[in-house]
Amino acid sequence: MIFESHAHYDDEAFDPDRRELLEECRAQGIEYIVNVSASLQSVKTTLALADSYDFIYAAAGVHPSEVGELNEESFTWLKEQCRHPRTVAVGEIGLDYYWDKENHETQKYWFQRQLELAKELELPIIVHSRDACADTLEEIKKAHTPELRGVIHCFSYAPEIAREYLDMGYYIGVGGVVTFKNAKKLKEVVKMLPPERILLETDCPYLAPVPYRGKRNSSLNLPYVAAAVAELKGMETEEVIRITNENARKLYFQGRGL
Repeated sequence: MIFESHAHYDDEAFDPDRRELLEECRAQGIEYIVNVSASLQSVKTTLALADSYDFIYAAAGVHPSEVGELNEESFTWLKEQCRHPRTVAVGEIGLDYYWDKENHETQKYWFQRQLELAKELELPIIVHSRDACADTLEEIKKAHTPELRGVIHCFSYAPEIAREYLDMGYYIGVGGVVTFKNAKKLKEVVKMLPPERILLETDCPYLAPVPYRGKRNSSLNLPYVAAAVAELKGMETEEVIRITNENARKLYFQGRGL
């Protein structure tokens, strides 16, 4: 059974067939899905999904490109959503200098506030970092305590950066990019990662693996990701699926009896 650690099924790309697709995911061995919000509006739609499907859980947080909508009032509301029984993480949060939609200092400020929120509520974090390697690492180190845990989602940096996160106890999220021919850096990272620190993810509807690259992604494609990881690690695909399922349970369900 596969644990999908990062999806966006509230995205409009799934409006035509969301229910049918989610039912197929369940039938095809997707045991759990964490649906991850990126804006205040998507916190609402993510929680609505989690309330509607017993195998879907929510991550509540504001993506760095959307932090302009945060203020003290909306942050208080966000905190309450993080207390929802179906919320298992704060995310996705972090820094994004690729789109550069928000001022870097504003991104850092709300990243820190959401890191503190995770610590206060004892929830793991889901970190988005794009073209912001040094600053993301610096901000996490600044906030880090032994109790703070989480995953660096859609990891795209060098093996030595992955090692820094491993040393702090973080998981590394691996998705469809690992199947791309030009993903040499990520393949090197996967080779060095302990299996016990890998999470399988899609980021769907984005980043579909080969052979569906460029098309709408879904959790049904996770076996391709697991197979690519298995090949790089010299493992059986089923063993990768089993271990990454255990990893995600430890991260998201700690203390929940699941």
